Amino acid sequence: MTPAVLDRWKESAMGFGLWETLLRPDQEEQQHPERTEVARAANHLQVGEFQLLQLAYREWHDQDLPIALVDRLFNAYMLHDEVPHWARHYARQINRLADEGRIHDQDPRYHRYDHEYVTHVPEGRRKFAVAVGIVAVCFAGAIMLAQNSARRSLTILPPYFDETELKTPKPNYDGFGRADSVHPRPGP
Repeated sequence: MTPAVLDRWKESAMGFGLWETLLRPDQEEQQHPERTEVARAANHLQVGEFQLLQLAYREWHDQDLPIALVDRLFNAYMLHDEVPHWARHYARQINRLADEGRIHDQDPRYHRYDHEYVTHVPEGRRKFAVAVGIVAVCFAGAIMLAQNSARRSLTILPPYFDETELKTPKPNYDGFGRADSVHPRPGP
């Protein structure tokens, strides 16, 4: 393959940005230092980059990121490498604190958008116990109902047949088995 054909193939088949990033990952850091700064801050806090943007928005505007802006911010940041000024400021602040050793990555304020850090529900144990009790009563009632309504089964595995369904008919002996009672058949 000639270099021109290879370049065209890289641009069309794999997407130029992805191909270049796979070949030289450090080049992306050099081309987008602001995103690298955000990624470094996110690593210090043990959160994702977009979650760091949410934290930065909360810090700067003193409110959660509105849902109407989520799509626009995500596209601008992930696709066009645009880092808002408030996110740059927050990332620099986190990186500075981390370099000074003053960041505790398990601090709950950095994990306000993590669902796994929410560990308590008001009266959660009581609600869980009530739910388990209701399920246990339902199962016990279903087992008792099934036990009382089922007839005596003669088979162990399904289908369950009872005595009336498996009555053996009285044998109808037509004489087979004894030589003196065999009726002669008409011959050919």
